[in-house]
Amino acid sequence: MNKVRVGVLGARRGMSMIEYCKSAYNAEVVAVCDKAPYELDKVKDFCREQPVELFDNFDEFIKCDMDAVVLANYAHEHAPFAVRAMNEGKHVFSEVLPVQTMSQAVELVETVERTGMIYAYGENYCYMAAPREMKKLYSQGIIGNFEYGEGEYLHNCEPIWHEITYGEKDHWRNNMYSTFYCTHSLGPIIHITGLRPVAVTGFESFNNQRRMNGGSRAAQFGIEMVTLENGALIKSIHGGLYKGNISYVLYGSKGRMESARHDSGQGDQNRIYINVDDFEGQYKEEKIVTYLPDERENNSLASDFGHGGSDFYSMYYFIEKILGNESADIIDVYEALDMCLPGMFAFRSVLNEGKQMKIPNLRDKNEREKWRNDTACTDPSVAGDMLLPTRRGGTPDIPDEIYDNMKKKWDRFLSERK
Repeated sequence: MNKVRVGVLGARRGMSMIEYCKSAYNAEVVAVCDKAPYELDKVKDFCREQPVELFDNFDEFIKCDMDAVVLANYAHEHAPFAVRAMNEGKHVFSEVLPVQTMSQAVELVETVERTGMIYAYGENYCYMAAPREMKKLYSQGIIGNFEYGEGEYLHNCEPIWHEITYGEKDHWRNNMYSTFYCTHSLGPIIHITGLRPVAVTGFESFNNQRRMNGGSRAAQFGIEMVTLENGALIKSIHGGLYKGNISYVLYGSKGRMESARHDSGQGDQNRIYINVDDFEGQYKEEKIVTYLPDERENNSLASDFGHGGSDFYSMYYFIEKILGNESADIIDVYEALDMCLPGMFAFRSVLNEGKQMKIPNLRDKNEREKWRNDTACTDPSVAGDMLLPTRRGGTPDIPDEIYDNMKKKWDRFLSERK
């Protein structure tokens, strides 16, 4: 196989993956599926030198002659499409998040195991220059045994809410809970350390007005306090605080390493700071080492891609894995759930007055039976009689005028975009 033939479901977020296939030596895009005609028109224009098949129907799209499918559709719908794609003999690259229920998690794991197809989770924040460098340093033992970490993904989306919900009242972003979208903050630390989460306590904000201004029924931000298998702790925070930040810090038995916070300066957020001893108990005079890792690593194409080059590496490793590179640094289905399930069970903790919740390990086949029929979530079309409220205290009623306003803003945005 010279080039992996890729199909993309979801043209808007999927454009980054389409761009990868257009510029990389090891892949080509052969089909794209999206419900929006204007998105397909953009793909047609972008790929005019090498036309691709365009679909607005997944049933037809999945029958195409392709090796792999990129799932860049709505975040709460990835698991069902991943299962269908693997059952059709396609490898799967799934955007965030992998599942929205435990029932889906069990089915996803068992489909990967039964079909033998490659599943890669596209948590691109793991592949930003700073976390990627920190993973390399951690594997060299530079901070010793991991003891505590913090991950932050804070993004106030109020000004662009109409753009990312398309003015849809029942868009998944309006219906998600506070700890749902947790893998940007938690995922990189899980990937750096390779440690499994075993328990979580959840918290959510009491102040929810900015969320409600756009039509979201969730609390403004969520926090997970996660216990790992070695006893270490992680604080993961994400959501809509007014000023944003993305940063990671890891403390170990020999010292600390961390990435720069947002206010360190534009373009400098990939900088890392290292403050360590050569061995435990040395307590030498502090000498902080700081530098900017090369976001390109050994590939000059990376800097042309979004999210600090991470969009390149997440796809690159997926394609390399398909081509037989066993060392390709993908996030497999088990690690994907290690990143996702803490958020799911943190919300159950929130709804149970902060009770600590055990996190299932679906590597253990015996543990799966308890969760096989668990459809608990905030999505009425999936949850059935296990429907959860969108926040502590119940799902709020939001006036239709807010959604009407969001729809008008979206229509105006779309008109100007065309």
